[in-house]
Amino acid sequence: MALTAGIVGLPNVGKSTLFNAITKAGAESANYPFCTIDPNVGIVEVPDYRLDKLTELVEPKKTVPTAFEFTDIAGIVKGASKGEGLGNKFLSHIRQVDAICQVVRCFADDNITHVSGKVDPLDDIETINLELILADLESVDKRIARVQKLAKQKDKDAAYEHEILVKLKEAFEEGKSARTVEFSDEQMKVVKGLHLLTIKPVLYVANVSEDDIVDPSDNEYVQQVREFAKGDNAEVIVVCAKIESEIAELDDEEKAMFLEELGIEESGLDQLIRAAYNLLGLATYFTAGVQEVRAWTFRHGMKAPECAGIIHTDFEKGFIRAETVSYDDLVANETMGAAREAGKVRLEGKEYIVKDGDVIHFRFNV
Repeated sequence: MALTAGIVGLPNVGKSTLFNAITKAGAESANYPFCTIDPNVGIVEVPDYRLDKLTELVEPKKTVPTAFEFTDIAGIVKGASKGEGLGNKFLSHIRQVDAICQVVRCFADDNITHVSGKVDPLDDIETINLELILADLESVDKRIARVQKLAKQKDKDAAYEHEILVKLKEAFEEGKSARTVEFSDEQMKVVKGLHLLTIKPVLYVANVSEDDIVDPSDNEYVQQVREFAKGDNAEVIVVCAKIESEIAELDDEEKAMFLEELGIEESGLDQLIRAAYNLLGLATYFTAGVQEVRAWTFRHGMKAPECAGIIHTDFEKGFIRAETVSYDDLVANETMGAAREAGKVRLEGKEYIVKDGDVIHFRFNV
């Protein structure tokens, strides 16, 4: 599944520091704007305890996790929609990603310059969101000009689209994102065809100091971001990019000890990767055999033949059925044979909608 989440934010909010920690790709990080002009792309493994457990049960020759792609996009500034600060280039990069992870600075540090001279997460969010809204407003205005003529000529499709465009235009002029506008399923098909920036799902990443990471609930900036996100149809996670950059240099055992010393159950990066994965409506199914235990990414709602096609197109073309057991049932019975005897293994056909955590053996004939 070639989907990617773009990491955006104002300059010096910890965006590239976080990206470096995620991918260990070494994207240039410096205390000045635009140190990341071209987007950096990094592939990360999706953390999943279920894969570890399946490996323990099956003892395969190799284990392959599923992966996810992040793109680090240079810092946006006011006026980006009009081309300020290389804005046109940055907005085009955002247009190419499937979801947006907006890093918001929720810490004070006199040694790290803030582009606007003060720490104000809501102002930062508004700056970025407004630029995206203005870019979408421009797109919608251009589209309205084209569709309006056809609508006046009694073109039903054009009239239908025009109604949707006007609704979007009104929302944008009120400073609202397309995410917050309610549409029917049919209308949403038209909206998606417009490729708007503000229709993309958003995850706000509150970047806090080391002192706040154990209990961020006392951080007033984090509280502000969470409250704002409720009205923006978005989610929030809290990380400390500085700590994550340190953890990224450790091996698994050292990482576990470090987190335990800090009193943290799970790293911020693992939370971020999983949250971005879920944000895009992605899920995981598994194949498990002596040769290989592997996690595969699919979209919620996909049927068995489509999921088989993720492995190989021949699997989808020649699909016969899917021998399926849930992860929980397999673990409870410890082996596929025992799960089969317990009646937990099912033979599913072409209409079966694959569920997250399914362990599947596809039968096919080409």
